[in-house]
Amino acid sequence: MVKIRRPVVAGYFYPRDRARLVESIEWSFKHKLGPGTLPQVAQERRKNVIGYVVPHAGYMYSGPIATHVFHDMAGYGVPETIIIIGTNHTGLGAPISVYPGGLWETPLGALEVDSELGKLVVEYSDLADLDVYAHIEEHSVEVQLPFIQYVFKDKVKILPIVMGVHTPEAARELARAILEAVKTLKRDIVVLASSDFNHYEPHDITVKKDMDAIEKILALDTEGFYETMINEYISICGPGGIMTLIELSKSIGGKATLLKHATSGDISGDKSAVVGYASIKFHLD
Repeated sequence: MVKIRRPVVAGYFYPRDRARLVESIEWSFKHKLGPGTLPQVAQERRKNVIGYVVPHAGYMYSGPIATHVFHDMAGYGVPETIIIIGTNHTGLGAPISVYPGGLWETPLGALEVDSELGKLVVEYSDLADLDVYAHIEEHSVEVQLPFIQYVFKDKVKILPIVMGVHTPEAARELARAILEAVKTLKRDIVVLASSDFNHYEPHDITVKKDMDAIEKILALDTEGFYETMINEYISICGPGGIMTLIELSKSIGGKATLLKHATSGDISGDKSAVVGYASIKFHLD
């Protein structure tokens, strides 16, 4: 019997109704802070993209910023597997939790988990385990799936990973395991690091803090990013995934480009206590 992970934040972070969900996604793409147009999937696959940092808040707040990632990704064609590195908001499960297999369901259908790749990542890693508990109530992976389905339908597999350990050492270790597993299977992947940036401070402060952190990300400076986050008290909720993506990029000669940064205040108009969002591309070209 195939194990199905049912959606837990449908009706909260994004609409539960299929038609309203599609409407919400298209609103995000067409928003003035979004790319402005709907994505077009390239017929020819180009393997120039390593991955992206993408926000994971409710669509009404971070959707327009997130769609810069999916709009750009569509232009490179359909990958085999999208690895989604989320963060552990619940404290449940393994320190680095790789979802073992089955299907993840949303109002737009179901996506298959790349269990073969997941098993190899765990085999090559000293920290990661096959585990479902970290994913039971976690939203940071789930909110990416409707965007993926809108763009690629069910033509891709996913590999959900949730990190509860956010250190440079853990990021390097996970990046190494992913690279070895991908090389062994010759898998065509894109990695999403699901993270929001500074939380619940005034807009101006959040913009300053976020850009200080983003400067280190664009320089592929893992240690500098980590130290900036700690020293400036920047409440980034998915730093482990971001650092893993930095380490992956450094290992294969990539670079990083900021696609879009904004805050929830730019969307809502209330700039008294905002959350920062960034879409960042890691690529070879």
